[in-house]
Amino acid sequence: MKAAIITIGDEILIGQIVDTNSAWIAQKLTLAGFEVEEMQSIGDDAQQIKVTIEEVFSRVDVILMTGGLGPTKDDITKKTLCDYFGTTMIFDDSVLENIQNVISSFTTLNELTRNQAYVPKDCTVIQNRVGTAPITWFDYIGKVLVSMPGVPHEMRYVMENEIIPRLQAKYDPDAYLKRVFIVKGYTESALAMYIADFEDNLPEGFGLAYLPSPGLMKLRLFVRGEHRLEELNEQVKKLQDILGSAILAEKDITVEKLLGERLFEKGLSLGTAESCTGGNIAHTITSIPGSSRYFKGSVISYANEEKVNILHVLQDSLDRFGAVSEAVAVEMAKGAQEILNVDCSISTTGIAGPDGGTEEKPVGTVWVCTTYKDRCVARKYQLGRFREANIVRATNIGMLQLLEMLE
Repeated sequence: MKAAIITIGDEILIGQIVDTNSAWIAQKLTLAGFEVEEMQSIGDDAQQIKVTIEEVFSRVDVILMTGGLGPTKDDITKKTLCDYFGTTMIFDDSVLENIQNVISSFTTLNELTRNQAYVPKDCTVIQNRVGTAPITWFDYIGKVLVSMPGVPHEMRYVMENEIIPRLQAKYDPDAYLKRVFIVKGYTESALAMYIADFEDNLPEGFGLAYLPSPGLMKLRLFVRGEHRLEELNEQVKKLQDILGSAILAEKDITVEKLLGERLFEKGLSLGTAESCTGGNIAHTITSIPGSSRYFKGSVISYANEEKVNILHVLQDSLDRFGAVSEAVAVEMAKGAQEILNVDCSISTTGIAGPDGGTEEKPVGTVWVCTTYKDRCVARKYQLGRFREANIVRATNIGMLQLLEMLE
C-alpha cells in the first residue's frame, strides 16, 4: 500500500523552520506496513496544493498532509481542500467544544480560534485532543487524504492514536519486518565489501540498508510480510555469524541511549572532561531522559590553564607533549574520574578546525581517553577537516570507546 507525505508552509521553503514532520511520519508509516513513495514540501498556495494533490494521487493510495490549518489568513489548507473535493465549509459544534476544552486552562476563546470549528462538509472530522486545529479525513475513489496540523506534537499525537490505527483497519497492509544492528570497526564501504556475499544471496524481497553517521555504522535488514518472519530470523543468524563481536547491539537505538542502558544495568556512574568537543558529549548523554541516574557531570576545560587548575593535568605534560596528546587525554580522564567521583570517564582533546593544525598535528587530530574503574584506554583518531562533523564524530567515538570497555 503506497503513501505520500506533503508538508505545506512557506516557512519550510524559505528555511525558517526544518521539516521534521516528514521523517517522523515516514518512519511510522513504514513500521505500520505502508510504502512511502514520496515526500514533498510546498508553499501556502491554493493552486499549487490542488495540483500537487492531483499529481500525487495518481501514484499513491494515501496522502498525509501537514500544515496550513492555523487561524490566520495564510492558513488556507482547509478552504483549498474544500475546493478540491467540491464541498463547502460548515460549522461543527463538536469541534468548538473540543477547542474550548483544549484552551480553557490557558487562554480565552477569540474569534479567530472559534473559526477553526469550520470544517469541510464532506469529510470525517477527527478531534485534535492536544490543539485547536481539527484533523480532516477524506475518502476519495478508494483512496484517502488526511490533513493534520503542522505543529509536531499535535501531529504525532493524532498519528499514533487515530490515523495509523484507522489506516491499518482500512487497508490491512503487510507488516514491515526489520532488524537493526549497530556495528563497530567498519566504514560503510569496508562493511559493504565484507558482507557482499551475504547481501548478494539474500532471498527475493529482502533488503539491506547501510545507515552511516559520524563514527558509527548501522545496518537494517528488512522484508515485508508477517509470513516471512522465519526467513528473516534465518538471515539474522547468518549475519550474526559473519559479524560476530563487531555487532555492538541488535536494536534500533542511539549510542547515547545504549551507553546509558549499559551504565545503569551495571550500576556505574559517568563523567566527562571535554576540550575539543566543548561539552557536546555531556549534552548528548543528558538528552536521554533519566540520564541523571548515571551521569554526574562534566568539566569543559577548553583552556590549558583549566586543564591544570581543575583537572590537575600536569604542566610538564602540556609543555612536553602539547594539549593534543595521549598524556593530556589520560590525565584529563583520570582527573574527571577523581574530582567527579565517578566509575567511568570520557575525555577529548584535539583540533576540531577549521584552523589550528600543524604538519605534526593536522586539523582533525583527536585523542580520546576512556576509563572504567582502574582501566584506561587512550586512542588517537584522525578525523576530517570540518569542525561540526569532527565534534559529532569525536562525541560518538568517545561513547563507543567506553561501550567497548564495558562490554
